[in-house]
Amino acid sequence: MLLLGIDVGTSSIKVSVVDAQNGQNVASASYPDKETEIIAKKAGWAEQSPDLWWHNVQQAILKCNASGKYKPKDIAAIGIAYQMHGLVLVNQQAQSVRNSIIWCDSRAVDIGNKAFEDLGKEFCLAHYLNSPGNFTASKLAWVKQNEPEVFETVQQMMLPGDFIALKLTGEATTSVSALSEGVLWDFEEGTVSYELLKYYGIPESFIPKIKPVFATHGLLDKEVAQKLGLQEGVAVSYKAGDQPNNALSLNVTEPGEVASTAGTSGVIYGVTDQLLYDPQSRVNTFAHVSHSAQAKRLGVLLCINGTGSLNRWTKSIAGDALSYTEINQLAAGVAEGSEGLSILPFGNGAERMLNNKLIGAQFSNIDFNIHTQAHLFRAAQEGIAFAFRYGFDILKENGMQASVIKAGKANLFLSDVFAQSFVNITGVPVELYNNDGSHGAAIGAGIGAGIFASAADAFASTKPLQLIEPQKNNLEEAYESWKNLLKKQLS
Repeated sequence: MLLLGIDVGTSSIKVSVVDAQNGQNVASASYPDKETEIIAKKAGWAEQSPDLWWHNVQQAILKCNASGKYKPKDIAAIGIAYQMHGLVLVNQQAQSVRNSIIWCDSRAVDIGNKAFEDLGKEFCLAHYLNSPGNFTASKLAWVKQNEPEVFETVQQMMLPGDFIALKLTGEATTSVSALSEGVLWDFEEGTVSYELLKYYGIPESFIPKIKPVFATHGLLDKEVAQKLGLQEGVAVSYKAGDQPNNALSLNVTEPGEVASTAGTSGVIYGVTDQLLYDPQSRVNTFAHVSHSAQAKRLGVLLCINGTGSLNRWTKSIAGDALSYTEINQLAAGVAEGSEGLSILPFGNGAERMLNNKLIGAQFSNIDFNIHTQAHLFRAAQEGIAFAFRYGFDILKENGMQASVIKAGKANLFLSDVFAQSFVNITGVPVELYNNDGSHGAAIGAGIGAGIFASAADAFASTKPLQLIEPQKNNLEEAYESWKNLLKKQLS
């Protein structure tokens, strides 16, 4: 029995086909080969086309089918992971009516901040565990205020994964986990955020049918199945945001367990059974995939927008002809601390952990006689690790502790420089696993379809590839210099 996982990433779509019997990957494919463009019509804006996502999903599945490693009609369930917080709006014909305003778009910050003040900070934190901030509900309020002609055509609002499921099945559904990431769920009342919808003037009818994360969200449409070579009626049985899904794929589902990623953005995601919130909303609490009214499971999420995006930028500017492996090797040849070169990796939109400030990336202490291309690469990776430490300290302020952090051996965690810097500066060991978002989505589909009894059952045989432990180091001095540079920019 086979499971299909779809990961709707910012850079590309990745799909994996997994054998449910042994949990092993049968085949994977991504599409397109080059990174998908982020449309930025103004500074701080970030959009992508939902229709392009759908096109790329289909192409990725067909590309994976073309491997010849499996029979497409043996796929028994489909799961979807997706970039969080994006706003997708569809009309009565289930067609998208504008580009998606994606996770790193900053245009709605002021709208969300005003709602936080007007509704009351204590009310918002008690009920939503977050400020409305720059999340999905506030992005929709921006559309209502600035594009009334578009708003009038809207039949329903959804998250990116909801849209892909809609295109696959013709059914519009969402979940408490998805709604919570848009600040559209009231934890105190156990309902949709009616007060926030009323405040923004958003009709309740815009919210799709709410289902559990692990549930049938629709059956594969006949025409879509024929086009993709799949069996008609296969269930889409799982949908989750990329970070809750990453945590699931690392078997991080119980209180005290912590996961991390360092892709386009960087995340530390810890699970708790308490309704925790940060009074300043620098970190955010959402319903985890395993959350229910009977057993609270919340994900406390620290997000840094400018992680892999900084690494990619330094490559394009200073090492376009080099592979990431070669860049990592060059970085490893530079001493710890990058000989004084310091980089703030905050050039990809407003940063929530910096109170939604948009400070841009900063480079400090460049010495033309000392610093080389290799210093730039190392300073970028250390600067990203320092940003994780800064955010990790905020998580600790809010009661989140970690004895070990689980991460996939992918993206920046493929770099020994970054991985060891991350461990040394946080002081927490990291277990690296062979996982990715599309594989996790496939396993989620198996849980939702009842093929696995639970996440524990699904990941019973999963073992870490590598354990990285803190080593004696001299990074603290470099971190203090980095933090002083950050304080200057924030003052």
